[in-house]
Amino acid sequence: MYEQAKKLYEVYGVDVEKALDVLKNVPVSIHCWQGDDVIGLDGSDSLSGGIQTTGDYPGRARNFEELKADIKKAFSLMPGKKRLNLHASYAVLGSDRGKVDRDKYAPKYFEPWVKFAKELNLDGIDFNPTMFGHPMMKDGLSLSSPDEKTRKFWVEHCKACIKISEYFADEFGTPTVMNIWIPDGYKDVPADRLSPRLRLKKSLDEILSIDYDRKKVSVAVESKVFGIGVESYTVGSNEFYQIYAAKNNICCLLDNGHYHPLEYVSDKIPSLLAFYDTVALHVTRGVRWDSDHVVLFEDELKEIAKEIVRNDALNKVKIGLDYFDASINRLSAWVTGQRAMQKALLTALLLPHDKLKKLQDSAEFTELMVLQEELKDLPLGIIWSEYLKREKVKADYLSEIKEYENKVLKDRK
Repeated sequence: MYEQAKKLYEVYGVDVEKALDVLKNVPVSIHCWQGDDVIGLDGSDSLSGGIQTTGDYPGRARNFEELKADIKKAFSLMPGKKRLNLHASYAVLGSDRGKVDRDKYAPKYFEPWVKFAKELNLDGIDFNPTMFGHPMMKDGLSLSSPDEKTRKFWVEHCKACIKISEYFADEFGTPTVMNIWIPDGYKDVPADRLSPRLRLKKSLDEILSIDYDRKKVSVAVESKVFGIGVESYTVGSNEFYQIYAAKNNICCLLDNGHYHPLEYVSDKIPSLLAFYDTVALHVTRGVRWDSDHVVLFEDELKEIAKEIVRNDALNKVKIGLDYFDASINRLSAWVTGQRAMQKALLTALLLPHDKLKKLQDSAEFTELMVLQEELKDLPLGIIWSEYLKREKVKADYLSEIKEYENKVLKDRK
């Protein structure tokens, strides 16, 4: 069946073997926080700042060892090259390393993660300062706080995170994306929109003033429309971060849940590629708002993958996943989303982009529409099955996850 399917793609000028070879080497950064509902390891017991995890499915990872075990199991069911995406709140603190606050975090608190990632033969680790779930979030503000003590605390936290990111890059020999997202904003209409943004600009300037190797660490800023509790005003808006990133030669991160439902990140990617050397993504699935649903193989995901592939940007666009669902088996959520991302990339790699572009440029729009419709009928599923076989992962991952649930997760209360 695979050989027959391959011949069907060859009719359209598509090299299936090349597509499979490319796909297995595209790193996808997989978020650790799906496994424990974004609670972290540094003492927080609740979320804040517009983040909400819903559901009470049994088996949440309660500590470092359980989270590692779950990640190891989930990653074993995922095809392709993988990275690990950590929030700073997953620092491994303890008597042998000492207990410090987030402004004093250092590489040693993440050495266990490096050891673990190397055991899994991962491509590297990406990183995120954690400015939520902490008592120093004063009145819902961090880097934009009018309280200087609060603002400086979070500036020092982000500086520390850059050094930790550089440590990751040195350990793995691959650049680290360090993404800054803040939950700062106001629930109701603010009296002053400018001052918080000027304070945020000042904070970012101070963070970037430290000496670090930009070839090793790609600092990114992530915008958002609104969150729970900050419905009327978000300090880190898209316009603010796009301009700041462009002026300071850093990276913009696009989370496809962080925009109006009728805005599409797939359309934003080529705009950024016209100006930025690197674009970062957090791929999620919003349902009516930034609800962080598990990524599925849907139209917008396919369009995101198309824009990355057709613009020869697989080395420029850093793909990370970002969702958290506590209403279903958490390992299944991890695997389903990662496979959906990989399948979308495969779909894009199996399209004759040069032929499609030529039809567009020659204004042969009728032929373009017909060809795009024909391509939808090609046997993607057969190629996907061959890819899973070559990656030595089972097509049926649910039965293995349910077995793990019955043996391991059911005893977690």
